[in-house]
Amino acid sequence: MAGNRTALVVSAHAADFVWRCGGAIALHAAQGVEVTVLCLSFGERGESAKLWKQEGMTLDRVKAVRRTEAEAAADALGVHDLVCLDLGDYPLDLSKDNKMKIVDVIRRVQPSFMLSHSQYDPYNTDHMNTTQAVLECRMIAQAWGHDPGAKVLRAPQLYLFEPHQTEQMGWKPDTFLDITPVWDRKRAAIECMEGQEHLWAYYTRVAEQRANHFKRNSGGQSGGRDCRYAEGFQSIFPRCVDSL
Repeated sequence: MAGNRTALVVSAHAADFVWRCGGAIALHAAQGVEVTVLCLSFGERGESAKLWKQEGMTLDRVKAVRRTEAEAAADALGVHDLVCLDLGDYPLDLSKDNKMKIVDVIRRVQPSFMLSHSQYDPYNTDHMNTTQAVLECRMIAQAWGHDPGAKVLRAPQLYLFEPHQTEQMGWKPDTFLDITPVWDRKRAAIECMEGQEHLWAYYTRVAEQRANHFKRNSGGQSGGRDCRYAEGFQSIFPRCVDSL
């Protein structure tokens, strides 16, 4: 049904794509969409506290563990290609050269749609800086004068997945996706992220809460569609449609 559709998820750290859009990845992968996940870092410094509490831990060992977790989660979700750039975290190194690496991935994948973080996150600036870089790189990938002769990107929608504290981030969802059919895959991927076990129950509750919003906005008690688990997204660009 999906033909040759592709999607690109740009994740600041190794676990972000699991918590925030693992259901969307699994659902579209099951429909035949080739989903590429681009991890800019392993979250080795700022999102691996459980590992750093172990005696004798080193940066390379943390990276190795986080890579293994991300690969296992990607397999559980049906990710077509997991790309890890290892740009470091806290802070991410988003130099011009590293942005060109992101541009190269975008042009290679030619995504039908993209997903990344909220545009503001005072608790984790790696997240919002990732999305700012994604917007910039999307723009560059559309430029005919960048690497002339290479295939130019069209105009994929960029969906912002849910941040950890929505009220503080100014994130306002306009799209709810029913992920009930693939919830078991998302939960399996969540449990691959052993370094952040404290988030397993939290993101299960988020999915249940968004399911309530899905039901309400699909018609509520007047014929609304049932839903047990959902994910919310905020679109950046206008959507061009033939009917409402």
